[in-house]
Amino acid sequence: MSTADIKKNAQDKMGKSLETLKADLAKVRTGRAHVGILDHVMVDYYGNPTPINQVANLTLVDARTIGVAPFEKKMGAVIEKAIRDSDLGLNPASQGDLIRVPTPPLNEERRKEMVKLCKGEGEDAKVAIRNIRRDANEGLKKLVKDKAISEDEERRAVDEIQKLTDKFIADIDKTVAEKEKEVLTV
Repeated sequence: MSTADIKKNAQDKMGKSLETLKADLAKVRTGRAHVGILDHVMVDYYGNPTPINQVANLTLVDARTIGVAPFEKKMGAVIEKAIRDSDLGLNPASQGDLIRVPTPPLNEERRKEMVKLCKGEGEDAKVAIRNIRRDANEGLKKLVKDKAISEDEERRAVDEIQKLTDKFIADIDKTVAEKEKEVLTV
């Protein structure tokens, strides 16, 4: 393993951590409806827990309503129950073949809870980035110990990994700040 491998590996892992944060923040509900908030709802499909988007077509009916059209008619009640039982606080209503899922407007207290949740997700992502940095630095120390690289090369590589860490932490802060602004916009 070389310093280039260690840096590339660290960069890839940090990128994945940032993508995971973005995916987690997409699930945080804002005042507007979007189909992504139903992504983690699992439906009992013939005894198997299945993601809702594999048993129904999800669409936006309007700015505050999600439309869920089951692929099979008899799945309607099961999907409705799965949405109601999820931790999203949504109350779906059947309307023929379509299940309408209105998203209630967020009150000030709920918005502040959402911001806290976003900040917590951001902190978790930063911890993950710092752990990746630590692992990369330990890998570099091992290379020096095995006399595969010089201490000067290690120092340069540690500096580059630190710059990478700083860049990703700045990206995390920016992503969380954008989501906070989105959540607080009434």
